Amino acid sequence: MSSTVSARERAERLAAPLARGARAAVAMALRLRPDGFSLAGRRFRYFAHPYNVTWRNERAVELPVALGLLDDAPGARVLEVGNVLVHYGRGGHDVVDKYEPAQGVFAEDIVDFRPPAPYDVIVAISTLEHVGFDEDVKDPGKPRRAVEHMASLLAPGGRMLVTIPLGYNEALDRELLGDGLAFDEIRYLKRFSALGRWREVSADTAAGTRYGHPYRWANAVAVGERRAPSP
Repeated sequence: MSSTVSARERAERLAAPLARGARAAVAMALRLRPDGFSLAGRRFRYFAHPYNVTWRNERAVELPVALGLLDDAPGARVLEVGNVLVHYGRGGHDVVDKYEPAQGVFAEDIVDFRPPAPYDVIVAISTLEHVGFDEDVKDPGKPRRAVEHMASLLAPGGRMLVTIPLGYNEALDRELLGDGLAFDEIRYLKRFSALGRWREVSADTAAGTRYGHPYRWANAVAVGERRAPSP
């Protein structure tokens, strides 16, 4: 057997301590943070994952809510707007993402997307705040059009869930806190500690929350739902 160590083996040896460190960080986060949070009367566990250090930001609450909806609809035809869930081990569904090209992802603008069949579930995790905002052409009305178009892609009885960090796109915040951006239901989660304690609050309490202050990343998240009429 050759004593020469391949480049791949060297890379794996170098990566091993990092992987152990990531697992240790997740374990520490799980021990230090509270056990969970409630939204609309349902209890969720916080989500901890080394990718994007979820325990430090809004992913800790966005992902359990989105995954809970998917788990409630096994076998559903699913569309995700914004390529997020695959980074946390949940794939196999359609994804539209104009700015993150990847295998199996439709690199299209959501307002132009025309699928061959409707969807039972549509989710968008921290994506809508970028629509019409982080684009070359600013269009404050585009998020509303995106929501309406996404709703039009729902099958009868289908459900859409959108999470939006507050304080990032102030024009969108005003629409959310004004008329709810035409969601059937909209609820708010606010962060109350550096260790990632979140709880459901009223729109008035969420209003004016700043992005990145007092804690890094989002300090409040809106969770909007839309349902298509049943057949």
